[in-house]
Amino acid sequence: MSNATMWWVLSGVLVALELVTGTFYLLMLSLGAVAAALTAMAGYGLTSQLVVAAVVGGLGAVLLGQWRKRQAATPQEAQDQHLDLGATVMVEAWDAQGTTRVLHRGAAWSAELAPGQSAAPGAHRIQAIAGNRLVLEKI
Repeated sequence: MSNATMWWVLSGVLVALELVTGTFYLLMLSLGAVAAALTAMAGYGLTSQLVVAAVVGGLGAVLLGQWRKRQAATPQEAQDQHLDLGATVMVEAWDAQGTTRVLHRGAAWSAELAPGQSAAPGAHRIQAIAGNRLVLEKI
């Protein structure tokens, strides 16, 4: 099997793994493998292929990381994206771990107490969303 074929196979495997994991970093490494395959098809040696794969894949991953940092949401942008933030819910009772179940938008949600808050029943405001759990603060 030629070097170019090996690079194309590696690129396909990296794309498949990227589809399973959902990160774009493996896609950048796959682009490096594609660049190395094109280098192999151009007739360059294995050392040149490895350097091209490392430079293209590494540079792509670094640029993707920097782009993602710039895309980080500010608190106001998070508010705009999560319309549930600031909504009011009623808490009947808290359990010993500081969690409860509340009704919000017609569904039962798991909720936890925000840091520094006391566990008391009554009206609470949604301060944040941690995964699939609401973080509540007492009103």
